Amino acid sequence: MMDRIVIINDLAHPRGGASQLALDSAVAFVRRGYRVTLLCGSDGNESLEREGIEVVALGMSRLLEGNRARAMMEGLYNKRAATMVRQWVTRNDTPRTVYHVHGWSQILSPAVFSALLPVRGRMIVHAHDFFFTCPNGAMFHFGRDAPCAARPMGLSCLASACDRHGIAAKGWRVVRQGLQNGVLADYPPPLLLIHNGMARYFSRSGLSATDMTVLPNPVRPFTPTRIEAERNRAVLFVGRMEATKGIDLAAEACRRAGMTLIAVGTGAMLADLSQRYPEMEWVGQQEPAAIARFARRARLAVMPSRHIEPFGLAAVEALWSGLPVIASRDSLIADDIVAAQAGLAVNPRDLDGFAAALASLSGDDTLTRRMSIAAHQQLGAIALSPESWVEALLDAYQGYLDHGRPGLFAALRRRREDAWAEPELAVTVAGGA
Repeated sequence: MMDRIVIINDLAHPRGGASQLALDSAVAFVRRGYRVTLLCGSDGNESLEREGIEVVALGMSRLLEGNRARAMMEGLYNKRAATMVRQWVTRNDTPRTVYHVHGWSQILSPAVFSALLPVRGRMIVHAHDFFFTCPNGAMFHFGRDAPCAARPMGLSCLASACDRHGIAAKGWRVVRQGLQNGVLADYPPPLLLIHNGMARYFSRSGLSATDMTVLPNPVRPFTPTRIEAERNRAVLFVGRMEATKGIDLAAEACRRAGMTLIAVGTGAMLADLSQRYPEMEWVGQQEPAAIARFARRARLAVMPSRHIEPFGLAAVEALWSGLPVIASRDSLIADDIVAAQAGLAVNPRDLDGFAAALASLSGDDTLTRRMSIAAHQQLGAIALSPESWVEALLDAYQGYLDHGRPGLFAALRRRREDAWAEPELAVTVAGGA
């Protein structure tokens, strides 16, 4: 048995998919009778405490939401976060307590890893993104608007003006990454990847199959039965209204294809885009149950992200509901979608090509129906049900405590095999200067 599960995350309130998963897991664990603590950098969350979760909160804001100079210093190494975590470990740790780190780049900083060194043999890191090795967290060169081929922290990386906020921000991120790498140099914790395509990127930093394994995200489809996509006409987008997600590209491509975009979500670009594209439906943030209503009107869904999308929750929710998906070719699930003949992969920056892909499904009911059925029936191995995901984590923790890293990896392998047949994680060491 486990004495306690400690979830470590910047935020106690979800501001994205990664935080949502961290907090959902905490609630699921405590409802199964486990003792759970959340160590977070933000303010606390009374609803989590009412669930029976111990919440230890630092009460700080995300990096760019407070005093900038102070944020830059604490973002490199947040001494207050280190003290909070270290004191909790000193007072409460037992040999049967496991520590699961989800998010640290916004508040907690690499200091959290320093504080966890005494329990590093029971620490797991969830790779929701690439911040474990990549300074800008995206394996993407924002200046070139293309995936980055450099080895993280190699000479090409250090000389690259890849950061979306400019060269000064890149320099700051390099310093932070150097501090983090220094703390973890002797003992990289096991990484849980949300898609096996992430492995080739992490391998550039010297990580191997003995350092990482795959735990696909949990997904609930928008609808329990297949949407008859071939009967519908609209295009669905679910996500943040910001440039990295490519919502502006989707709106323009839909206009050129003569299709109506239903855009679910909010963000910095919403007001401008709703004025520029009044013919589209800008429905704002919606509860999950309400999204189903819009999904039932859709012929297909789009995920036109400009950067590398490690997973794409909304896209998988759409696929499992029977909606074909047109995805950015740089997203990691694009190959899965194309292989299953459940949609198309495009360069979303090529607006004419993007529009042509939309039109190809708009004008062909037979093709749309075939892709809809494939999406609904052929992509079960791309994710896990929420229940299977929680059970997989619990098995992984138990295996880790009993048999170390091999026990953790073996437990997840068994869980994947139980859920669906998946080959062993193949890690190809990628090059790059």
